Amino acid sequence: MNLSEADPKGLVRESYAIEGITLGECRSIFMDWALSLPVDSAIPDAVRVLMAEYSLAAPDHPMSDVLREGLEMPDHPRRKGGRAARFAAPDQP
Repeated sequence: MNLSEADPKGLVRESYAIEGITLGECRSIFMDWALSLPVDSAIPDAVRVLMAEYSLAAPDHPMSDVLREGLEMPDHPRRKGGRAARFAAPDQP
């Protein structure tokens, strides 16, 4: 994956250019960035590309912290919906 695929709208790049940006603002930008990626994108791969490009030069930047946290996210989040979310299976508490 290359940088233009990892940050197609330049959201992460721009976050590093904002002086005084907060951790909360970086988390919001990260969410927007993740939602802007194609559905079949491998988020951990994209985060690694972004870290290699931006975090090494600015390790103390709040977005660098968010990118590190992003690597800890599951690749494919799971969610229970509908009836399964309201009622536990008989063999589960």
